[in-house]
Amino acid sequence: MARYTGPKSRIARRFGEPIFGADKVLSKRNFPPGQHGNNRRRKTSEYGIMLAEKQKARYTYGVLEKQFHLMFEKAARTSGITGEILLQNLESRLDNIVYRLGIAPTRAAARQLVNHKHITVDGKVVGIASYSVAPGQIVGVRERSKSLEVIEAALAGFNHSKYPWLEWDENSKSGKYLHKPERADIPENIKEQLIVEFYSK
Repeated sequence: MARYTGPKSRIARRFGEPIFGADKVLSKRNFPPGQHGNNRRRKTSEYGIMLAEKQKARYTYGVLEKQFHLMFEKAARTSGITGEILLQNLESRLDNIVYRLGIAPTRAAARQLVNHKHITVDGKVVGIASYSVAPGQIVGVRERSKSLEVIEAALAGFNHSKYPWLEWDENSKSGKYLHKPERADIPENIKEQLIVEFYSK
């Protein structure tokens, strides 16, 4: 499965947010990359602002351009608020659920665990990071993978009550996807209406 493999710190600095997780570089250089990154820049156009918001959402959830566009089109065909539905669909991705459950420290690490077949959905191994988890399904760690150091380290001290749409079972190292999250419960700093406006141009 294709994924972004470029410099992550540069992307985080461009948006001024640790969208890939904790970043020491961002804390030291909290300004855009490049020769003139620390200088005052000219005003960004309306289109540029919308494009940047779309790109930020893409990088945050680790989705490439074509796949992101298809997800938007699917959200647009669904009745309801398009931007909110888009975020709910992104939150329903298997790699994101694994990350939200605390099984992995970052979405990239969660994606790797899924691709290496360490994750199950309703007891069956699923190796597709973009798999859309449905409410009521249970995401867990494969039995022989439960002792993996990376998983144990990620779960140690993780607050499983952070996300009200997920329910964690410590004994089985699995979590139930209770329902799609409300927009107010999704912590990502994304202005989804700008993304809707970008694709409406």
